[in-house]
Amino acid sequence: MNQESHDIHRQVVEACKAGNRKAYNELYNSYAKAMYNICYRMMNNAEEAKDMLQEGFSDAFRRLESFRFESTFGAWLKKIVINKCINALEKRKINWVDQEITELYIPAVPEESIDEEELHLSVERVKRAMNLLPEGARVIFSLYLLEGYDHGEISEILHISESTSKTQYMRARQLVKESMLAMPLY
Repeated sequence: MNQESHDIHRQVVEACKAGNRKAYNELYNSYAKAMYNICYRMMNNAEEAKDMLQEGFSDAFRRLESFRFESTFGAWLKKIVINKCINALEKRKINWVDQEITELYIPAVPEESIDEEELHLSVERVKRAMNLLPEGARVIFSLYLLEGYDHGEISEILHISESTSKTQYMRARQLVKESMLAMPLY
């Protein structure tokens, strides 16, 4: 994020802290779509994702006075939203460990060989394949690949070992690959 947009968000956050209702709406509108996407990937259910989104924003707005600009507002909000989702998932007693683990090497595709149209179709296919993952594997896959957490951070967040996080990510990646291979190309 460049300095100018950081300053704009800082002004909006400061306006929220001063009680400006329009500023709250502006912050919500700036981040709602991205945060909803995170919630949906984590929860794999549109209604639950909407609930987590609202709970995340409510919590963030209640705790806004504690936000000290040590990170961007978006990064702070993302952490709150992800924690809300994880807490909801833990109430379901998610099994973070899949007993049937196999690790396979998946070679990287050279960047210059990627067609933009194929990339879009691939993104849609990955999303569909992710929806088929067991809940625990989907969460770890999403946190690592899409949200940018490393396995150490994931192990802390989910209260699992780092090796469990790595193993589950590898298994999830393999399951996504297998699902995509079985999907029709369209």
